[in-house]
Amino acid sequence: MNLGMPEILVILVVALLIFGPKKLPELGRSLGQSIREFRRGAQEIREELERSVEVKEEPKPQQAPETKPQEEPKA
Repeated sequence: MNLGMPEILVILVVALLIFGPKKLPELGRSLGQSIREFRRGAQEIREELERSVEVKEEPKPQQAPETKPQEEPKA
């Protein structure tokens, strides 16, 4: 969904008519803070998931395979 310049202008004019020029900057600030908090929370979740995946992917020390003594051929 792409919004072009005409659509954005219509949205801004409608918002200006509904909320008025005094309330609009306050609404913009609160919207910006909400978006910033959402991004910060999403980033924290992403980092936590990456850390948990890294922990699971660490290779476990492998044990040497047990070897059975070879039997000498009977003559």
